[in-house]
Amino acid sequence: MSTREARIDRGIRLSRRVLTSIGDELRQARLSAGLSQAAVAAASGLSTTQISRIERTHLPSASFDQVARLASILGLDLSVKFYPAGQPFRDQAHLELIARFRARLGPGLVVRTEVPMPIAGDTRAWDIVVYGGPKPIGVEAETRLRDWQALERRIALKARDSGIDRLILLLSATRANRAALRVAQDSLHRTFPVPARVALRTLAEGRDSGGSAIIML
Repeated sequence: MSTREARIDRGIRLSRRVLTSIGDELRQARLSAGLSQAAVAAASGLSTTQISRIERTHLPSASFDQVARLASILGLDLSVKFYPAGQPFRDQAHLELIARFRARLGPGLVVRTEVPMPIAGDTRAWDIVVYGGPKPIGVEAETRLRDWQALERRIALKARDSGIDRLILLLSATRANRAALRVAQDSLHRTFPVPARVALRTLAEGRDSGGSAIIML
């Protein structure tokens, strides 16, 4: 099974779990309020059949609007929040960026991709870890630099939790990324002080660059 298919299956399982929880909570709230499905239907503008199916999670196509209306009638507020759950699916541009980086590495270096954190249950992973030099190097690859502050925090947390302190921020060499990097230059270059040309040269030679770097390819 491909990574894409595994993630889709996980999303489907989570969807069913959330729908079951929503249906149970709405049913319990209705019963606690002493309301019949007919009374809630009249107040919400939905049919009793729709309400019954939502409560029994037999209506997976129920809209947020419908669920929010039911919740409001029953004295509840609907809230949705997303949480980090590992690496996002990577597209072809991301894979090509990693391939360009790997082509610049010396023959003595070993690359592992999608290297997880050494913490049970932690779904985060380094895009790449390079082994074979004096220190392992954690590589975070981005085809588009958007929220650089969030990216910097994410990399710092990965470094802390993995024990890897030699880092590379790998970026696609695009006009948009160069412009974003100019804006974030002062902050990011404190974290990644080694010039890209030095980092690339030492990687090609299998040596330690002496610090972390931003590399655009």
